[in-house]
Amino acid sequence: MTAQDNIQTIGVIGAGQMGSGIAHVCALAGYDVRLGDVDAKALERAISVVDRNLARQAARGRISESDKAATMKRIKTGTQYDMFNDCDVVIEAATEKEEVKREIYKKLLPNLKDSAIIASNTSSISITRLAAATDRPGRFIGMHFMNPVPVMTLVELIRGIATDEGTFHAIRALAVKLGKTPVAAEDFPAFIVNRILLPMINEAVYTLYEGVGTVEAIDTAMRLGANHPMGPLELADFIGLDTCLSVMQVLYEGLADSKYRPCPLLVKYVEAGWLGRKAGRGFYDYRGEKPVPTR
Repeated sequence: MTAQDNIQTIGVIGAGQMGSGIAHVCALAGYDVRLGDVDAKALERAISVVDRNLARQAARGRISESDKAATMKRIKTGTQYDMFNDCDVVIEAATEKEEVKREIYKKLLPNLKDSAIIASNTSSISITRLAAATDRPGRFIGMHFMNPVPVMTLVELIRGIATDEGTFHAIRALAVKLGKTPVAAEDFPAFIVNRILLPMINEAVYTLYEGVGTVEAIDTAMRLGANHPMGPLELADFIGLDTCLSVMQVLYEGLADSKYRPCPLLVKYVEAGWLGRKAGRGFYDYRGEKPVPTR
């Protein structure tokens, strides 16, 4: 029996946008899911988001009503780490801060069986460094899903220096079973997608900062001129400006190249708490009937 055949129960830590999406696709693929978060209210919100997204899939004829009911039944939630003691894989989808992730592993490890694999959904932090903070660097891997998880098919798989080949193959097979297309990325800051995407977003913020174009002009230009489905500033609001900033900081610190310097305007928006869509304001103001540019 191969390692991937042994995966039946999957833990997900963090009930935010990414965690709820990961729980959704895992449960829909037939796995038992343990969704954990320190905040019970976040868990309630996550369950209603999963329910709503499954209802949308059912309305479009992508899944049946019985699939929806079975999927919801497979997700159990809780705030304690002992809920992960029967998990074969635990996917950490906490906020993009290294110290937060390390703290989670410290609490998680005493509650894991020896054979369990830990996968981090980090979008930029060194997998080798995160793995070294655990008791199982060989069974630690980066599994970076794209947002929104139920819709986006890509998953970046990142081996740390110590990741076992068996771990990589088990998680690759899991990604395929979830209906995703895995690509292997080396353990360099921000991996593939964000190494290319975030500097583009940062450059769009510089273009705004230097007065080359307005928010609307920049987004329209990239939608119509480069055929992007979403303008870079609209996309930054969707990702979360705090996440954009933390990825740029990881790139800047990790590669020591001035081209990755976060734009001062991006820093200012984050300091103001204008973090994008989730905060009601970013490069657009979302508090009215339709988004209005803030600059």
